[in-house]
Amino acid sequence: MQASGKRAIGNRVSTVLGRRLGGELQRLRVAAGKTQREAAEVLSATQTKVVKMESGWVPMRDPDIRALCELYGMVDEGALTGLLGLAKTDRDRRKVKGWWNDTPTPATQAEYIAMEDAAIRIRQWQVALIPGLFQTAEYTRALAVASMSGDDLDWIENTVAARARRQQRLYAEDPLRIHAVVWEGALRQVVGGPLVMGRQVAHLCHLAERTNVQIQVLPFRVGAYPGTGGPFNILSFGEDEAVDVVHMDTPRSTIWVEDAGESAEFSKVFDHLMAVSLSPHDSVRFMESIAKEVQQ
Repeated sequence: MQASGKRAIGNRVSTVLGRRLGGELQRLRVAAGKTQREAAEVLSATQTKVVKMESGWVPMRDPDIRALCELYGMVDEGALTGLLGLAKTDRDRRKVKGWWNDTPTPATQAEYIAMEDAAIRIRQWQVALIPGLFQTAEYTRALAVASMSGDDLDWIENTVAARARRQQRLYAEDPLRIHAVVWEGALRQVVGGPLVMGRQVAHLCHLAERTNVQIQVLPFRVGAYPGTGGPFNILSFGEDEAVDVVHMDTPRSTIWVEDAGESAEFSKVFDHLMAVSLSPHDSVRFMESIAKEVQQ
């Protein structure tokens, strides 16, 4: 696990995507029984460069990735395509100054937004709150007012505007695909008052009609359930789940799970949550009933 999104030494930057890619190449190298010195020789480079590549400190060129995969005996074209796509996304993230860098956003939040912007699919488990990409402006504003910075009107409105900007990806020509499992408690916690909360839950029902959005509700009656360790997001940057990373926020830090084995465990938990939750169709009917109850 890593407790930060982006690290810098001098003018070099280690990103979540870079570390994820480097970790995958390191795994392939070790499985093939190759040394960093052998990897350096096939690249006509120094061993130091291989160390930096595997640590995510430098962007990777496609020819280098192909050469290393050939050395390691990795012949799966689909997996190779996934690694090349991840490398391109990482290179783009390093050189492009996203809109989030111009907003008064904490560094860890900015890194998550950058990752979210690069992802093609997100699977999200949410316990206490409505997922950010699904929040109405009123709901977001009510949360901001309730926070420690609630007396800063500029901060509140910047938060609302940034959330709305992120939500544009749901409606893009090639939209972000998101599958969220939400605990019933998040739907019944009356944030902003009955009217605001009723509109928020109704908004979820409308979003669920979109082909790129899937929402399931985990009702109270299920009892004990997996995922009690807290909410998490699984971000996918290719169709191959081998390049997934997991994001979690804690009261003191942001955690990125970049190891393939560990991220796969989160996928298993999410699959279990899906299995014990209401179906997408039944979830909409359930949310419609909650929206009516909240506003009574």
